[in-house]
Amino acid sequence: MRRLPINLVVGAVLVALVLCVAALSLVWTPYPPNEMNIGNKFAPPSPEHWLGTDQLGRDVVSQLMAAARNSMTVALVAVLLGGSVGVSLGLLASAIGGWVEDGVMRLADLGFAFPALLFAIMLAAVFGPSLSNAVLAIAFINIPVFARVARGSANQVWTLDYVAAARAAGMNRFAISRDHILPNIAAAVIVQMTIEFAVAILAEAALSYLGLGAQPPASSWGRMLSEAQTLMYLAPQLAIYPGLCIMIAVLGFSLLGDGLRDVTDPRLARAR
Repeated sequence: MRRLPINLVVGAVLVALVLCVAALSLVWTPYPPNEMNIGNKFAPPSPEHWLGTDQLGRDVVSQLMAAARNSMTVALVAVLLGGSVGVSLGLLASAIGGWVEDGVMRLADLGFAFPALLFAIMLAAVFGPSLSNAVLAIAFINIPVFARVARGSANQVWTLDYVAAARAAGMNRFAISRDHILPNIAAAVIVQMTIEFAVAILAEAALSYLGLGAQPPASSWGRMLSEAQTLMYLAPQLAIYPGLCIMIAVLGFSLLGDGLRDVTDPRLARAR
């Protein structure tokens, strides 16, 4: 029996840990995340407050758990939205080819010129900062990534014999894309989605840090970092805890994506 890659195992454990914490926060946190107790601010870790409290007396563990839920939600929605649009465009470009393929790829190149931060600033200037605008910005930067992955993978599948047989049988290109191309590029798309989860978590934290993502009273690792930056000498742990959470989540999804790629790519499997 072939052993699983160590990066897949470690990544799966870290991701499972983050997802379990996020799911648990839906039904339970030690305290309400936004419950303030000024008389108990900067409390050290104790049986009552496992990681202490912040400058407003809020329980740090409860905030971290609620922030995990928000980060996972943003990443999930943004990646699914961007992936759906991007894969559809990539399949369309591969199926039709010609000027349509060139046009889709040039639009993808244009999308790479607008990073999430710049796009979020544009949205915030027009509609105001919010978590929904952050989701749209992160989804937008995912579209060209998935379009390129889908188009490149689909072009390889179009050269295979069973696709030629389907065309000879009279199937149109859109039906072939749906019934034959998409199922065969699903592995590559899923691997890319896993990697983009890590990117989305980082992007959400960065946008919230700058005040363009989650707005009070919503909890966010990035906003916790922003609030803690003026307290580095007084309470550095308030910046360390959310920073560690971001690192664990990003590392977990990155390792999981690399591990899935190693398992699903036959060339890499033969190399091992």
